[in-house]
Amino acid sequence: MNAPETIVTSRLTLPVHGMSCASCVAHVEKALAAVPGVASVAVNLATESATVQGASLDAATLRRAVDEAGYEVPTDTLQLAIEGMTCASCVARVEKALAAVPGVLRASVNLASESARVEVVRGVASARLLAAAVQEAGYAARVETAAAPAAARDPAAAMKRDVIVALLLAAPLVAPMVLALFGVQLALAPWLQWLLATPVQFWCARRFYVAAAKAVRAGTGNMDLLVSIGTLAAYGLSLYLWLVAGHDGHLYFEASAVVIALVLAGRWLEARAKRQTSEAIRLLGQLRPATARVLRDGVEVQVPLDDVLLGDRVVTLPGERIAVDGVIREGATSIDESMLTGESLPVDRNPGDRVATGALNTTGRVVVETTAVGGDTMLAKIIRLVEDAQAAKAPIQRLVDRIAAVFVPVVLAIAAATVIGWLLGGAPLEVAVINAVSVLVIACPCALGLATPTAIIAGTGVAAKHGILIKDVEALEIARSVEVVAFDKTGTLTEGRPRVVATVAGDGLSEDEVLALAASISAGSTHPLAEAVGAAAAARALAVPPASRHKTIAGRGALARPGDGDAEVLLGSRAWMSELGTDIGPLVAAAGEHERAGRTVSWLARRDGGPVTLIGLLAFADTLRPGARPAIERLRRLGIETTMLSGDSAGAAAAIAAALGLAHHEANVLPQQKSARVTALKAGGRRVAMVGDGINDAPALAAADLGIAMGTGTDIAMHAAGVTLMRADPRLVPAAIELSRATVRKIRQNLFWAFVYNVVGIPLAALGFLSPVFAGAAMAASSVSVVTNALLLKRYRLPADAPTAEGRNG
Repeated sequence: MNAPETIVTSRLTLPVHGMSCASCVAHVEKALAAVPGVASVAVNLATESATVQGASLDAATLRRAVDEAGYEVPTDTLQLAIEGMTCASCVARVEKALAAVPGVLRASVNLASESARVEVVRGVASARLLAAAVQEAGYAARVETAAAPAAARDPAAAMKRDVIVALLLAAPLVAPMVLALFGVQLALAPWLQWLLATPVQFWCARRFYVAAAKAVRAGTGNMDLLVSIGTLAAYGLSLYLWLVAGHDGHLYFEASAVVIALVLAGRWLEARAKRQTSEAIRLLGQLRPATARVLRDGVEVQVPLDDVLLGDRVVTLPGERIAVDGVIREGATSIDESMLTGESLPVDRNPGDRVATGALNTTGRVVVETTAVGGDTMLAKIIRLVEDAQAAKAPIQRLVDRIAAVFVPVVLAIAAATVIGWLLGGAPLEVAVINAVSVLVIACPCALGLATPTAIIAGTGVAAKHGILIKDVEALEIARSVEVVAFDKTGTLTEGRPRVVATVAGDGLSEDEVLALAASISAGSTHPLAEAVGAAAAARALAVPPASRHKTIAGRGALARPGDGDAEVLLGSRAWMSELGTDIGPLVAAAGEHERAGRTVSWLARRDGGPVTLIGLLAFADTLRPGARPAIERLRRLGIETTMLSGDSAGAAAAIAAALGLAHHEANVLPQQKSARVTALKAGGRRVAMVGDGINDAPALAAADLGIAMGTGTDIAMHAAGVTLMRADPRLVPAAIELSRATVRKIRQNLFWAFVYNVVGIPLAALGFLSPVFAGAAMAASSVSVVTNALLLKRYRLPADAPTAEGRNG
């Protein structure tokens, strides 16, 4: 009689938010019970948790079931620094180890930054469990925070001594080969070769053996295993030929020592180069001061930055960096925000103005009231965005990871086949072994593993330095292939600070009366045109009548009842007046003149029980941004079509388009219509980018293939778009596209050479055309060349086009 089959079950407790009654409990239990493999479910309303038992429980699948039922499983994202990874095979092993921890939803490991980003179910998978899993896989891990990254480790410094010693000891071994090229014959005694090679083999190369042993214990392989087997084979063969076979001729001590020296040198150069690729994120992390000078009971007290609370007043002296996000309450100064926005010139800041953590106070003492600290500051959000982009994997990297997972076993099989093949062909044992050593040494999964992440880290880092935040790899890929860029007008191509330049009165009113009524309607509104009306009325010191029953009609205008009467006064667009049946004939000529000058016209009308009567109009002018025309010209040179979406009348939009050199534009576009216009631009499969302020244009940004938010890093701007421009310079739009193209180009170049190198190098080594020394040099050069190629992205400079048109409308 057969014994019953044992089924291994596991248990997982998930936090569940959003439950409010017994019905919710039933819904969650039903949703989880429907997941394949779940044997039992117990949901507790009091503790807001669900305990699930079953075979092969997957946290991501369970979370999806809860989400689809209308509830939420809260998650956290942990950043781990991983030590000991050397190639793409290591990446695959660490990801597999992390993914196996109960409660892990997603794990992404980056070889170039030596880090892992892990999304976990809150309270289930802890940093301790993750670190233990990584350690069991043969590596070391520690937690870093996104708001204040830990001081970057410098593996290059620890490796430098080993490199120097290995090169010094290997130099005499390779000298006879070099001198032979010039006809000078020099032979070192076997015992001297052994004496020089042994410290290199067993001391300088110790890091290879440690990493290789960990890989073997974990049941996998890596580049260290290949180097260890290859060099030990060459060293062992040399000992055999010298001590057993009594061979006094050529030994292979120089092959093992030189390979180790070259591989170490390559690792050292690679570590230095990788550190440079992540320089941008490291510099951003260093902007955050460790302490702050806080006013407590009128006395300045130096406290750790983590102790600063919302509402605290922080004193910043000239030459110090702003410690918190906040509003200046006392003092005035100039602030250098270059590391945050890419703006090279300091900007003046006065009481009431906002400042950000990390900005440099250059001239005056200021007191800042704290509005955000720690992970909620703009600096922390920028760091998180850049880290997210750098941690993400391009689609092609998934293929690379699958190849890397089988790379080492395949190479070991090829090396074994090389030995057998040469021996069957009648070659001596030493020839067969040395050719197999060349195969092991030249094979390089490192180049494959580094090809994509180094380019992404370098590209997104350079972009951040210029004030361009790329949200993820998908945004990078889309930006590269954008064919059409649609610009919102106000605040994007123009400064977004309109001013009243003309008031035209009708119906027997004076210009001052028209402006006062318009200011009454606009009171309390934050719309740029409403603020311009209020400023114009204040400048003329007009008596603005109080109004009641304020109402805003989206995309059309506003209305209210000034004074004590029942009459409504309306201020809005020509389209709204037409909808209301207003006769605008008496002022059409005046309006047309202003619109042809590129000005925005708002119409003022009265409604008192009867038809709506026109009583005047106001003309507004806005200043074109200095970089607007150069940006459009540069996009044209990149082969990208540009258009403008404007709510202005046809005449005003045409005048602005002409000033900017735009071949296409659309007028009278209401905010709610912009997303439909963007969708129409995508007809025929064209890739469309929408550039807006990230708040008013959020639907249009979402409708575009790529949303580009031009703002100052507000939450809405940074989440509504794939790319956020940290300063309002339209020239950053073509710069973002150029950088995306350059980054993707580097990824493809790196992958091409990494694949070609292995596809060509391994067969040549197996056929005996490459010596171990040459193979070691080539292997070291492959990794260094991939990282160095990515570093070329750091040479990118924002084009210094002087503005060719600064036009002032009106």
